[in-house]
Amino acid sequence: MAVAARDNRGWPGWRTFGLILGAMVCARTCAMSFNRIADRKFDALNPRTAQRHLPAGQISLAGAASLWALAGAGLIAVSHLLNPVCFYLSPVALVVICFYSLTKRFTDYTHVFLGLALALAPVGAWLAVKGAEVSLLEILQMLALAASVFLWLAGFDIIYALQDYEFDRAHGLRSLVVAWGPKNALQAAFLAHLVMCGLLLAFGVLCRFRVAYTIGWLIIVGCLVLEHWIARRRSLNWINVAFFRLNAVVSAVFFFVTVAEVVFQGGFRLR
Repeated sequence: MAVAARDNRGWPGWRTFGLILGAMVCARTCAMSFNRIADRKFDALNPRTAQRHLPAGQISLAGAASLWALAGAGLIAVSHLLNPVCFYLSPVALVVICFYSLTKRFTDYTHVFLGLALALAPVGAWLAVKGAEVSLLEILQMLALAASVFLWLAGFDIIYALQDYEFDRAHGLRSLVVAWGPKNALQAAFLAHLVMCGLLLAFGVLCRFRVAYTIGWLIIVGCLVLEHWIARRRSLNWINVAFFRLNAVVSAVFFFVTVAEVVFQGGFRLR
């Protein structure tokens, strides 16, 4: 959103910002609700997920389905208020973000579908700001960022799936960790993050970012290296550290340095 609105120092206006925020909340709520509904029987059998709301009986199936339908309708409504491009593409986005939850039943590449689902986020924010008026350079910037998110998510979802390796094998659920084994799957995750770092650097070059972004990029690379070290060298109890905390740092650092570059033009001076 910030890069798409860089002509106005990254700010698209309160209306567009509020609608983008609403679309994000609706999309995530819709996807997570569908995931919990689709996986409720497996969640009940898995000790790690048995205390989630549906298997624990904290909410009803009807309540979860209502939340899913309301959030999906909310995304379409908000997209209609943004612009025609977002409105026409919103059903496609809903299908993609919900379809991921079914993939572990028939393909080993479930992580790829999760990466694709979340890669729609930067594309959606960009189109929310610019609509159909997107230049060739902006398309390249958008695709570089979307590809980075795709590889980032696919990589750390493989690491996250290590926790359920034995459970997934026993219950016929599929993933690269089950198909290739933890060691080979971690190699694939490392490769994904390696390419991701290259794409993030390319994104910065395409956007003509400077010092702040370079420093942030180095911090992100360091976080990913530490994440893979933890995944390989420590027990599964450390996976949540690698998954949640380090990736939270990655996303926060990327956000702040990107906004800093847009607002201060890489020279820490307001335009």
